[in-house]
This record gives sequence, structure tokens and C-alpha cells, in this order.
Amino acid sequence: MPTRKKLRVIPLGGLGEIGKNMMLFEYGDDVIAVDAGLMFPEEEMLGIDLVIPDVGYLLDGRKRLLAIFLTHGHEDHIGALPYVLHQISAPVYCTPLTAGLIRVKLKNAKVKNVDIRILNPGETAKEGPFEVEPYSVAHSVPDSTGLAIKTPVGMVIHTGDFKLDHTPVMGQSTDLARLARHGDKGVLLMLADSTYAEIPGYTPSEQVVGKALNQIMAKAPGRVIVTTFASLIARVQLVIDAAVEYDRRLFVTGRSMVDNVKMAMDLGYLKMPKGMMVSVRELDHIPHEKLAIVTTGSQGEPTSALTRMANQDHQHITIVPGDTVILSASAVPGNENLVYRTIDNLFRLGARVLWNRIADVHVRGHAAQEELKIVHSLVRPKYFVPIHGEYRHMVLHADLASELGMPDENIFVMSDGDVLEIDNKGAKITGSIPADYVYVDGLGVGEIDHVILRDRNHLANDGMVVVILAIEKKTGRIVGEPEILSRGFVDIDESEELLKRTADVVVKSLAGADHVAEWDVVNKQVKEAVAQFLYKETRRRPMILPVSIEV
Repeated sequence: MPTRKKLRVIPLGGLGEIGKNMMLFEYGDDVIAVDAGLMFPEEEMLGIDLVIPDVGYLLDGRKRLLAIFLTHGHEDHIGALPYVLHQISAPVYCTPLTAGLIRVKLKNAKVKNVDIRILNPGETAKEGPFEVEPYSVAHSVPDSTGLAIKTPVGMVIHTGDFKLDHTPVMGQSTDLARLARHGDKGVLLMLADSTYAEIPGYTPSEQVVGKALNQIMAKAPGRVIVTTFASLIARVQLVIDAAVEYDRRLFVTGRSMVDNVKMAMDLGYLKMPKGMMVSVRELDHIPHEKLAIVTTGSQGEPTSALTRMANQDHQHITIVPGDTVILSASAVPGNENLVYRTIDNLFRLGARVLWNRIADVHVRGHAAQEELKIVHSLVRPKYFVPIHGEYRHMVLHADLASELGMPDENIFVMSDGDVLEIDNKGAKITGSIPADYVYVDGLGVGEIDHVILRDRNHLANDGMVVVILAIEKKTGRIVGEPEILSRGFVDIDESEELLKRTADVVVKSLAGADHVAEWDVVNKQVKEAVAQFLYKETRRRPMILPVSIEV
């Protein structure tokens, strides 16, 4: 009798971290993916630009990726698409605004011939054994959805990122009636957003930000400069509405913001009066009290428009006293220092700066505890997996599900790469697959690994010492005294005596080795001897790099 197939649920990212969201659903050899996001690098990831999911599991030919379904257009859900689609060809299903955002992204990344299929709430797409229907959710970008995924073993609800906003800016609320209908029919598994599972109560409405922007525009003596994520189209609309109310025109700067605003206007998601937009040629002729500016740079990115303004090297905008700068976003974990450095520099230039800790200029796009309880009570899934959050968020979300009466054995707090198998007999984690970080460093993707990052941190913290040995080409003999160079470890002029003693240690370590038969052996001997000596003298461990030069 053939073995009955099981539904396998495999997160490639987004569990135990903020960002890099990607979830696989597998039945037999057929796989669909939900989202393909990026993560901003953590502080110790020196030189890394982005972190993306590891899709190696899908590349060995044994599994067939049927499609990628996107919940919404934020970077932590679509940012890895150019890199994933460079390796795997699959159709991409999403709502119209999300399609516009990814087309901008794919164009900038020079990724062509991607099969993008529009899938609106209430419509269904069938891919192999899966039937997927999006439903509307309130989030901080329009056209956000959760997904109802019909599988051969039962219905799966993937909430995406959501909150319950009863007065949304663009009229899109979370479709609780649809969730309740699925709950009445029976839901096998729910995977739900955990980002703010530690926050009691409810998440404030986006309209709170609108009121704050209106008050600021009314009182600001000069320009009002608002920075937010380029994909946060609803927030841009709030800026437009406030600027219209107080007779200000709008200038948009930052490449991704310019591209996304143009796209959203072309698709009808952004609405502003004709002639409101200011061109570069007009900019110097608009009185400061009649101008609002929308820009990128809410995370303090070194090359972003706001950071360039703060550093006084923006091409068109020079910060002056009287300017009001609003950071309408919260700092992504790991970016706090960059953000506060930008804020400090703006203050030094005489600007008034407002951010979410001191003004209502940003609200979360994620559900707090009471909202999560409502969704759990409507869906009533048999099994539950908390997703999208750091580990503590997921544990707290699991605790909340337990408090609502779900049996603990039906709740699975997973990590990236874990494999959850479900059939009509039950559910259990049966193993794991590789789901490491893939680092993007400039044009290199996946070329940097943990060893290289460890070396970079080693160099950053302790510096390096280079030991140069002259080797006679014909005989392989070591010639003359070794030369010692120090970079980032000690000042050469001030520590000349220490470096001379280090050279003596090298000579002593090679006593009896009048020629280099095996460089690997010499390399190891020199490293060990110098490392021990320098730690004894300085209590520091620089990177030791022996180098041979043929003479």
C-alpha cells in the first residue's frame, strides 16, 4: 500500500529574526513559496549589504518550485526576489501594487522576463496540489494580503503581516469575515505574524500619523522633510494630504522613493492635485514654508538621501535652521546607531527632528496581543506556528495561543530550516534542512561566509600583524631577518621594540629550519609562536599573516 504523502512546512527565513521572510509548503515533490524577503545586516556583519534566504534546497532538481506567492510589497517580503529569480524560474503571484513595487525592483536589478501574475483578494490560483486565495489585511502598505492555502491535507492560513485598523488610510482593512468563514469550515494550520506579540492591547490606527503630520505642517516655520520606507505608499499619501491642507507643494527625492511614487501614481494608488509636484528646476524658487519633501533614509543608510542631507552633500537639499525633519519609521534592529547618528547630524545643522519616540509620527503595521487573540478566536486552527519575529516574539505568541485553549502539543515554535510534517494522523517536526544566511556583499552573492565575517571582525577588533619571510628561490632557504608589519594593532613608531622582539620570536621558532620544505608547516609554526608572544605581551590577539617572498 503506497505511503500517504504529507504536507511539509519549511521556513527558509523570518523565524527568530526580523526580515528575510520566506516559507515553503511542500507536498510530494511540488513546492510553493510564500514571500522572498531580505534582512538588513546586523552590526557585526562588517561590509555586508543585505542578507537573503538560502534557497539551495530548491536547486538540486529533486523539488519543483511551482510558484512564489507574495503577501505584500515590503523589503522584508520581496527584497530577495531579484536574487532568488536569478537562480530559479517560477511565476510570481501578487496584488497590483505589489507587482508595481517588484517591477521597479527587478528593473533596477536588471532581472528580465519574470512571469508576474496579478492575484486579487477573492481570486484563486491553482498550482499543482495547492489552491491559493489571498484575503485583504490592514498593514502599512496598500494591497497587503494574507493567504488561504488549500492543500490535500487541509486548509492553511498564512496571515502575512497584519493589524486590525478600523480606520485605514486607503480603505483596506483585515477581512475578519473571510477568516471567520474559513474557521467555520475548519483550518488545519495557521501561521501568524508575531512581530509585536509582546505588546499588550491594540495597535493604533494609521490615522494617528495623519493627525500628527497635519499638526506639524500647520506649525512648521520652514520646510517639512519626511523620510519613510519607499514602499510605505499609505504614509506618502498622508504626507500629500497634509501638504495639500496647508498649501505646501511636494518634492520627492531618493531613487527608490522617486520610482515608487511615480509607479503608485501611474497605478492610481497615490492621488495628488495637478501641479503639486515640484521639479528640481523649481526647487530653489519655492518658499521654504510652502514646501514639503518626501525622501528615503529612515534607516540611516549611508548613501540614502536623508543621510546625504545630514552630511551636507545632497545634490539639491541643504539643511538650514527652520527645517523640520520627520523620521516616519522605526529603526530596524541593528540600524539604531546609524539612525541616531543621522538625527544628531541634523540637529547640528539647526533642524528640528521628530521621530517615533518623541512624537506620533509612526505607528506599527503589526497586530498587538488583543488583535492576535481576535484572529485566533475566529480561525480556531488545529495546529499553530508563530512566524515573523525574533525568538522571544514567537514564544510569547505561542503562550498566547496556549492561553486561548490550544493544546501545547499542537503549537510549534520553529527555527529556520525546521521541517514540520502534517497528515491526517498528526503533526511533528521531523528534522531540518540547511537554511543559513546568504550574504550580499557588493556584487557578490553567497561568496561571503561565516569564516570571512569572523576574520573581518577579528581584523576590526584586534588588527593584524604581517610576518614577511624572504625565501631564496633556488634553495628554498630563509634569507635575512623577518620583517614585521602592523596594521590596526600597534603603532609602528611607538612599538618598534615590540616588533623587533616579535622578529626574534619568529627566528627562534624557525631554528633549525634553514630551508622551507613545507610552507604549511612554517606558516603554522610562525603563527603559533607570534600569537602566543603577542598575547603574553599585550593581552590582544591580532590576526597573524605569514607571507613568503622569493628572492
